[in-house]
Amino acid sequence: MPITPATVAAIAEAAAFLRAGSLVAFPTETVYGLGGDATDDRAVAAIFAAKGRPAFNPLIVHGPDRDAFGAAVIMDDRAARLAERFWPGPLTMVLPRRAESAVSLLASAGLDSIAVRVPAHPVALALLQAAGRLVAAPSANPSGRISPTTARHVADGLDGKLAMILDGGACRVGVESTVIDLSSRTPTLLRPGGVTLEALRDILGTVAIAGAGQSGGPRSPGMLASHYAPALPVRLNATAAEPAEALLAFGPAEGATLNLSADENLAEAAANLFSMLRSLDRPDYRGIAVMPIPEDGLGLAINDRLRRAAAPRGV
Repeated sequence: MPITPATVAAIAEAAAFLRAGSLVAFPTETVYGLGGDATDDRAVAAIFAAKGRPAFNPLIVHGPDRDAFGAAVIMDDRAARLAERFWPGPLTMVLPRRAESAVSLLASAGLDSIAVRVPAHPVALALLQAAGRLVAAPSANPSGRISPTTARHVADGLDGKLAMILDGGACRVGVESTVIDLSSRTPTLLRPGGVTLEALRDILGTVAIAGAGQSGGPRSPGMLASHYAPALPVRLNATAAEPAEALLAFGPAEGATLNLSADENLAEAAANLFSMLRSLDRPDYRGIAVMPIPEDGLGLAINDRLRRAAAPRGV
């Protein structure tokens, strides 16, 4: 795929790709991001597929300014102070999700929080403004590989898997953003990065560090211990629904309540997973029966998430 210098015309073309549901790599001050429309389930599923991401880790959602997140998350006074000081910049905040948020549940791994940031790079900001959409963007590299800090790094790892690579030069910071969880009472540093712990404490006072004597573990990008699970019990590898169960099907199925993909398309199934689980989690059913999903490609991630949803509560 061609590496395209980030001219005004190229940025407009990349924005059109994003609006159409395609993937675009773009520079930020930290690393290059693999961007897709954060409100489009299929585009978000395509991000996981392109990276070969092994599980539905929450993705960071990017916007051109603080106001862009108004309908997506709840920003309290702590978040407002951090945004005033560090945005645009290498700081990601995990904030409570608004009930009416249009951000894909797949992008937030079904959690009731969303990780958000405003990047400090002129190309990224111009692209986000032109796209007019929130953009989910993990690092633009195959999962487990070194994060890319140049457009050539992106092409070397993801050739043929995205519509466009915008070349904005080498990344200034070169390491991923700091991630702080503000979805609960105690601010918690989840990942160190371009904004230091000391700088966060200057603004917030007490900031805990993830894993330091905490129970349960925080909910955030990169931390899979706590995912959204339905209130109803989930039964896996079902061939049919039992009385009063909803049947979440995959492939041709009679009596399906909802079908992740009648055509057995794993990307479509990934895109539908979280929204369909939520749709079936209602009091007129006593449980959710899920048909088998193949253990390959995105099926590994889908099954990982389903096993977590079906695990005994409290585990």
